[in-house]
Amino acid sequence: MSATLLLIKEGLDRFSPQEKRLADYILEQPELVQRLGITELASACGISAATVTRFCKSLRFKGFPDFKMRLIGELSRPSEAATYQDIVAGRPLKEIARAIEANHLSSITDTTRLLDPEALERAVAALGSARRIDLYGMGTSSIVAQDLYQKLIRIGKSCTAFADSHMQITSASTLNTGDVALAISYSGETPETIAALRCAKDAGALTLSLTRYGTSPLPDLADIPLFTSSLEEGVRRGAMASRIAQLHVIDILFAGMLSEGFDEYVPMLEQSYHNVRQYLNPPGGAKS
Repeated sequence: MSATLLLIKEGLDRFSPQEKRLADYILEQPELVQRLGITELASACGISAATVTRFCKSLRFKGFPDFKMRLIGELSRPSEAATYQDIVAGRPLKEIARAIEANHLSSITDTTRLLDPEALERAVAALGSARRIDLYGMGTSSIVAQDLYQKLIRIGKSCTAFADSHMQITSASTLNTGDVALAISYSGETPETIAALRCAKDAGALTLSLTRYGTSPLPDLADIPLFTSSLEEGVRRGAMASRIAQLHVIDILFAGMLSEGFDEYVPMLEQSYHNVRQYLNPPGGAKS
């Protein structure tokens, strides 16, 4: 199932009765929907064109044309994206290795297809010009935040990445205009992460979010929402493919920053590498 169809399927419980009729129609006949205009689709579902537009915007599309273009693109590609494999008892280790590889590759591919180039550019520009950067995340998302933290300090960016939710709020309270806060949560519903980003926003900081594609409170709160694949249906026990997807976006953001500020950032990277070697492995000293 494509990312868009899965997104609709996941949202069935929250749609209004009219939107649910539209959702059911799209899920049952996605190929037909590709050939219909908004008026034809609305008529086939017994609803108004305005309801179709509202439905598409609730899924974070600009409107029906944007939704239709995404659906056509996804259905025209092979369905290898939905090949996530769950953990099963007694599976040979060789097969497990291949399954995890397939999951990670699918996660990266799905996420790349979901990325909004304009949002990425805005995020890179915001991080590059930020006076200070706060990074929020709980659980596995905290590990992803730490990964970005260790990258940013190597290029001289002032940033924090507290794993403790109270410290996240404390740090967010001291942000101001010119600062940036990035909140990471696969579900987009982690209360502690939402609270930290809301505090940062109230303090005047520019807010970014990184969540799975779909509707959730966290991206609604962000000035610049970024999304990863939402197709990791049964593999949430270890948050494996979702972590890889988040790291994929983090690497893209960091590489974008390096590219934009190449003359400033690359010498800093080289200097930090040189200093680690110099001070941890001095001539004649013990090797690490």
